[in-house]
Amino acid sequence: MDTRDIALCLPEDAETLGTDRGRVRLLADSEASDGTVSTVEVTLDQGADGAAPHYHTRSDELFYVADGELQVMAGGRILTVGAGGSLVVPRQMPHAFGATPDSGARILIALMPGVQRFEYFRLLDRLAKGTADHTELLAAQAEFDNYFIDAPAWTAERNAQRR
Repeated sequence: MDTRDIALCLPEDAETLGTDRGRVRLLADSEASDGTVSTVEVTLDQGADGAAPHYHTRSDELFYVADGELQVMAGGRILTVGAGGSLVVPRQMPHAFGATPDSGARILIALMPGVQRFEYFRLLDRLAKGTADHTELLAAQAEFDNYFIDAPAWTAERNAQRR
């Protein structure tokens, strides 16, 4: 008999963080799923940036696009994934994402195996609201298995779309 419990998050129970341009709903952290997965829902307004270029050392990352279009950097490629599409980025692969210039996006993100990440998203929220600074984010990279990198091609692509 399986003694594990389910990881359940009802819509009214999900904590929502973010700004008008981008919101994150915290669905299931690693501890809720016995370490198997961490999940969030991200909603980005048209052309909004999501995550800056980074990589993970302990988890693969699934992106499922529920609505809109998502622009993704995965390794050396920049591609667009529309509603109903998905992408799995393996651990160690640099990646970033944002909504396309012509569309918003609503995506489900799952890290497998899970990493306790809700505090990471709360830190990002404080950073966006000016109650935390960038040095705190950089100091937390190992704790949250989220290592930022420079990705000039991604930066150039995103900046070109803003003109």
